Amino acid sequence: MSTQLQEAAKLDQLAHVNQDEIEIAAGREREQLEGWTPALASDAEIREALEKAFDYRGDVTVTRKDGSKVEGYLFDRRVGATLADSFIRIIPMKETTKINVAYSDVAGLVFTGRDTAAGKSFEAWVKKYWEKKLAGEKDIQIEPEKLD
Repeated sequence: MSTQLQEAAKLDQLAHVNQDEIEIAAGREREQLEGWTPALASDAEIREALEKAFDYRGDVTVTRKDGSKVEGYLFDRRVGATLADSFIRIIPMKETTKINVAYSDVAGLVFTGRDTAAGKSFEAWVKKYWEKKLAGEKDIQIEPEKLD
């Protein structure tokens, strides 16, 4: 994932470019996060790890400071001035309720679920299309992968 400095540089670069003259805008770099357990030693590390968890398209397991665990999809976050004022919102596996967890209550984080967006870029789709076309296939349709 890009740092804030890299993101600012990309935005600054795009501000000086005529959008009608470019075909591809700068994108975000994808990290392999599946199975990762980040260190949460400082406030900055907690904020960065939870931001990555928000961008992640798989389930995460959050361990609270009381030892309880919540595994599910982190779908929202509310960033405040302090960790106690900041919250993540999770839909636990096999439940329809939504749980709020304060950043200050997060003791551990693991990217436990499969990243359903990994390898699903437009470029990957086009590559598959042309591979099938070059192989002589007709009526090419690239179907989305079935979710578990």
